[in-house]
Amino acid sequence: MTTREWAGDAETRQVTEVASERELRELIGEPNDRAANKIRSRLHDLDRQWLARSPFCYLATADAEGRCDVSPKGDPAGFTLVLDDATLAIPDRPGNKRLDGFRNILANPQVGLNYVLPGRSDTLRINGRGRILRDAPFFDDMVVKGNRPRLALLVEIDEVFYHCSKAFLRSQLWQPESWQPDAVPSRARIAKGIEAPDIPLEQLEAHYGAGYADRLYG
Repeated sequence: MTTREWAGDAETRQVTEVASERELRELIGEPNDRAANKIRSRLHDLDRQWLARSPFCYLATADAEGRCDVSPKGDPAGFTLVLDDATLAIPDRPGNKRLDGFRNILANPQVGLNYVLPGRSDTLRINGRGRILRDAPFFDDMVVKGNRPRLALLVEIDEVFYHCSKAFLRSQLWQPESWQPDAVPSRARIAKGIEAPDIPLEQLEAHYGAGYADRLYG
């Protein structure tokens, strides 16, 4: 246990920090046998069914110094190709060209994936090693609306397991009555306030408006 002063923007606060796994276990305890032993190294048929129906996942990467990035990936359900029981492929689609995750993978191939099924509060987690491909025969199976990916992420699986529902249930994520999309400014107004202050709001609203979805694969 370590007590130290933390200087926040508003004031300096005293915090007590956990400094070892032993201290973590003293606070939280040990997992039960089912949780401790649920990790597998190969896909089960049930995992394949989940991947065939999932349209969305988060991809976690880290660079050589351990600085992390998490990027959302989405496409029609089944966008992740299962090449065999230990290998996946995920197409890359047009984006902002920052390539944060890909640049991380070039330095550190370890990746984490969390697959979401809309309406379900459990998720499928996959950890493994990533490789960036610029072509492969299966790229032809990744064409969506005429877009054949220029790159794909190949993941060699190390760990597969399901994550419980608690976080989704606590957040009420799938309960429409809890949704408040207008509680914060629109994407156009966020861009105006942070990223593009010199661009007229009307232009940003047009960019992020109804036609935005038509340019997803352009």
